[in-house]
Amino acid sequence: MAIQKILIAVDDSRYADHAAEFGFEMARLCNAEVGLVNIIEPIIMPAAGSDSITGISTDISMVDESEMVRIQKEAAENTVRRIQAQYAEQLKITNFTEYGLTADGILKCATEFGADMIVIGTHNRTGFDRLFMGSVAEHVVRHSKIPVLVVPLKGESS
Repeated sequence: MAIQKILIAVDDSRYADHAAEFGFEMARLCNAEVGLVNIIEPIIMPAAGSDSITGISTDISMVDESEMVRIQKEAAENTVRRIQAQYAEQLKITNFTEYGLTADGILKCATEFGADMIVIGTHNRTGFDRLFMGSVAEHVVRHSKIPVLVVPLKGESS
C-alpha cells in the first residue's frame, strides 16, 4: 500500500509538535502530501449567577461569543503556521481548520483530504485522567477507516 497523503493533527502542545515532526519526516520519506488539521472546540460558557462560596457574580454577559471564536481561530491559524514553518520545508501542504469535537473533526478531515494515514500525538494519560478527559487518539484509532500512527512524546511513560 502506497502512502500518498498523510493527515497530521496538531494543537498547541509539545505532544502535537513531536507528532508533527515525525509525520513530516514520514511524508518526506514517502514523498507524500500533508494535510495539517487543527480543531477548534466549542467553549461552553457557564450560566450567569454567583459563586456559591464567595458570592462573587459570575455574570459573563460582557464576554462576546464572536470575539471568543475569533481568538480561537487566530490561535489555531498561528499554530498551523508555526508547525508549517518549523517542519514543512518544500512539502505540499493542505490546511484544515474545523470547529467541533476534536476526534470527529480529525476523522472528517481525513476523509475530505483522502488521507492514507493519520498521524496524531498522545498525552499518555492513564487511569482516572483518561477516564475523565477521554482520549482523542483512542477515539481516532477506534473509528478510523485508515491506519493511525499514534506518536508518544520522547521520554514520556505511562
